[in-house]
Amino acid sequence: MDSNLVVSLENAQIYQGESLILRDVNLQIHKGEFVYLIGKTGTGKSSLLKTLYGDIPLQKGKGTVGDSDLSTITWKTLPYLRRNLGIVFQDFQLLTDRNVFENLEFVLKATGWTNKIEMQAKIRSVLDKVGLKDHEEKMTYMMSGGEQQRVDIARALLNNPKLILADEPTGNLDPDTADEIMYLLHSICQDYGSAIVMATHDYNIIQKFRSRVVRTEHGQVMDHAMVI
Repeated sequence: MDSNLVVSLENAQIYQGESLILRDVNLQIHKGEFVYLIGKTGTGKSSLLKTLYGDIPLQKGKGTVGDSDLSTITWKTLPYLRRNLGIVFQDFQLLTDRNVFENLEFVLKATGWTNKIEMQAKIRSVLDKVGLKDHEEKMTYMMSGGEQQRVDIARALLNNPKLILADEPTGNLDPDTADEIMYLLHSICQDYGSAIVMATHDYNIIQKFRSRVVRTEHGQVMDHAMVI
């Protein structure tokens, strides 16, 4: 298998319960690639993301994320899949009763880190990357939307993910702050080699930061495989 291949879906049939949502999905995403996921509400964007994240089991077809086979994921192997993933949410989902450092420390402990010195170094490294070097002690509820989104991105970077799934990461931000977040995400592709799949409705973003586009439409995934 191609060592640069991060996501591979072959003739994948994606279900929600017993309902077929997306049929015959064929998709490949490589290391360091930035991909927009677009489509009208209800066309299967969330179902595709949830399949890649292991929330929806892949019942038919082939699918891998990194070294994980999506068709054989169990509750025992799911943590291994998710250690290779980073998730960036539209609504941040930060712990408001903890400061920035404690938010990130919580994730490291939950994913098996135990060495305090290594954890501290990792947290400082990702905060530096997202431009929050001196914000370790800041409470998240006191931060602006853009700052909170940067913490969310830092959290996604903690385990050096092969793949980052970003669900409308600029949806709650003003245009200038959204641009800053987009520059940051594209730099992560370059500097970390992580592939990023970003679901968005913002066509201004897509036009300004051009990249490959994948569209969910009429029960299928249409891969433009190029800038539009």
